[in-house]
Amino acid sequence: MEREKCELGHEVHHFVLSGGIELAERYGPVFTVYLGMKPTVVLYGYEAIKEALIDRSEEFSDRSCFPVVDWITRGVGIIFSSGEKWKLTRSFSLTILRNMGVGKKTIEDRIQEEALCLVEALKKTNASPCDPTLLLGCVPCNVICSIIFQNRFEYDDKTFLTLLEYFHENFLISSSSWIQLYNAFPLLIHYLPGSHHVLFKNIANQFKFLMEKIKEHQESLDFSNPRDFIDYFLIKIEKEKHNKQTEFTMDNLIITIWDVFGAGTETVSTTLRYGLLMLLKYPEVTAKVQEEIHHVVGRHRSPCMQDRSCMPYTDAVVHEIQRYINLIPNSLPHAVTQDIKFREYLIPKGTAIVTSLTSVLHDDKEFPNPDCFDPGHFLDESGNFKKSDYFMAFSAGKRACVGEGLARMELFLLLTNILQHFTLKPLVDPKDIDTTPVVSGLGTVPPFFKLCFVPV
Repeated sequence: MEREKCELGHEVHHFVLSGGIELAERYGPVFTVYLGMKPTVVLYGYEAIKEALIDRSEEFSDRSCFPVVDWITRGVGIIFSSGEKWKLTRSFSLTILRNMGVGKKTIEDRIQEEALCLVEALKKTNASPCDPTLLLGCVPCNVICSIIFQNRFEYDDKTFLTLLEYFHENFLISSSSWIQLYNAFPLLIHYLPGSHHVLFKNIANQFKFLMEKIKEHQESLDFSNPRDFIDYFLIKIEKEKHNKQTEFTMDNLIITIWDVFGAGTETVSTTLRYGLLMLLKYPEVTAKVQEEIHHVVGRHRSPCMQDRSCMPYTDAVVHEIQRYINLIPNSLPHAVTQDIKFREYLIPKGTAIVTSLTSVLHDDKEFPNPDCFDPGHFLDESGNFKKSDYFMAFSAGKRACVGEGLARMELFLLLTNILQHFTLKPLVDPKDIDTTPVVSGLGTVPPFFKLCFVPV
């Protein structure tokens, strides 16, 4: 590949941590790093990433190998598959999600119901210090449960809480430097002791839970009346059972629903938790949001998505939380589907592509003082909400997050419900709150904290 490159070592480690600004300044917006023995092309900055993911989305639509997960998924599912398998699975999954009400009023009603359950659970803390991690995970996980197998769990259900703990621990482990090392040298690291074994064990337990649900569905399946995601997929498997080339298999079903669970639970949960930490740190922002909620919604009805257009400051805060925390700094690795020429470089088919979303979300031309938390980044001079093409918190193009619409709905409705009913009370002076992530690799994980939910 004809381009300047830097070898594995301090520079690559620094790229993972910092988003690659120093390397981009030296080599430009397109450069190569070697992760282990594998060359990886890094795209840095809005223009290069837009050109690849949006303007040339088909050519950049494959998924590069992600060894720690590939060992489990074997190239099936939505997130880590490629080619025709990915296209068919993603398209069919999106159809099911629409059939289950995603993007419609029915799913909004479902989120509102869960939001009220969350409010009741928070009231039971009696304004005493609590760790919000698991409670915040209950809502998005229950919403996914209602889509996948059409039921929900109580927030004290031990099976449910264990499932949530697996997702939480997996996200933390997957974001560690150890897993970055595993992905660079999988054959070397796989058989050594390390946290990857905890990850594999957790995932095996998650698969066991999902397979039990699938078995229950098989025993009660009504082909003329599909109830949920699992039913729709099982019916598709049955219809294609004589097609030896079919992509709709039991293995694909298990990995696909695991993908939907993972993408729809921990990402929203972590964003909410980090969002509460930012609101504790900046009480003046919280006060403005609550003032807008009380002015537009009042105290006696639940917020709805229709309110968002009348709540520009709240909308800006939700966007700024996502921009600032930069949840998935480098997205997941893409790969090119064929030999291509990109700008002045030749990129062979299958080459891994990393897109630095940090470089877009923290672009100082689009977002002045990007390292400062400022809802004004999404407001115009008149205080109206201002959209930005640089808001790529869900990535962009054909590989953008399947659940983007659902996640946006959940974040708005859950944060507004919480702030409608509670004052957030920190345990330390706001100026002493440290918002630095405990780890930033695959994902950005907020530090541990407790707070008090004081009913208003």
